[in-house]
Amino acid sequence: MANVYANDPSLVIMIAATFVLAGMVKGVTGMGLPTVAMGILGSLISPVAAAAMLLLPSLISNVFQFGGGGNTGRLLQRLWPMLLMVVISTLLASVWITAGNTTRTQFALGVALVVYAVWTLAGKKIAVEPQREKPLSLVIGFVTGLLTGGTGVFVMPAVPWIQSLGFEKDELVQALGISFTFSTLALALGLWWHNALPIQSLSLSAFAIIPALLGQWVGTRVRRLISPVVFKRCFLFCLVGLGVEMMLRAA
Repeated sequence: MANVYANDPSLVIMIAATFVLAGMVKGVTGMGLPTVAMGILGSLISPVAAAAMLLLPSLISNVFQFGGGGNTGRLLQRLWPMLLMVVISTLLASVWITAGNTTRTQFALGVALVVYAVWTLAGKKIAVEPQREKPLSLVIGFVTGLLTGGTGVFVMPAVPWIQSLGFEKDELVQALGISFTFSTLALALGLWWHNALPIQSLSLSAFAIIPALLGQWVGTRVRRLISPVVFKRCFLFCLVGLGVEMMLRAA
C-alpha cells in the first residue's frame, strides 16, 4: 500500500469501511458500488485517486454480472452503439478528472449523484421508439462517457436508459453488468492514458477488493431480512444528501 495511506491508519480504515458499505449496497440492490465509493471517497481523497481505487473491485463484481447469462452476444449486438460512445467519450473526458482541478470534478460528481438519486426516486422511465433506439443510444453513451470521464461515476444516464429497453429481469442484470464493465475498462484506460494509474493505485485497488466482496456478501444476506425497496429508498436519500454536501463544498 502506498506510504501516504500506510502512514494514516484512520484513512485506511475509512476507505475499507467505504468499500464494505458500497459492497453491501450492491449486494442488496444489485448496483451502486462505484456510486457509493466515489461519493464517499471523493470527500476523503482526490477524485482521481478514488476513481483509480475503485477500478478492480468494480471490474471484478461487474465481470461476474456480465457473464451471468447466455444472452451476451445478443445484448452486445443491441447495446454496441451506446458502449462505443461510452468508451470514446470516457477517454476524451478523462482529462477532466486527471487535470488536478478537483473542485470542478467534485461539483460534477455531486450533481451526478443528486440527478441519479432524484431520477430513481421519481420512478421516471424513458419511452423509446424502436426506430430511434440506435441514434438515442449514441447520445446516451456519449453523455454517460462524459460523466464517467469527469466524475468516475457511470450510472447516468446509462442505467435508466437500459432499464427502458424492455429487457427481462435476468437480461437487465446482465445488460447493466456489460455497461458497467465497459465503463470501468474505459475509465481505467483513460486514467492510464493520462499517467494517473501508477502501480500504487493498482495495489490500493487490489486492497479494496476484499472489503468490497465482504460487503457484497453481507448485503446479499441483508436482502433476505429487509425490503430491498425500503433499503434502496434510504440509500437514494443518502445519495442526495451526500451529493448536495459535495456541491456546497466545491462551490
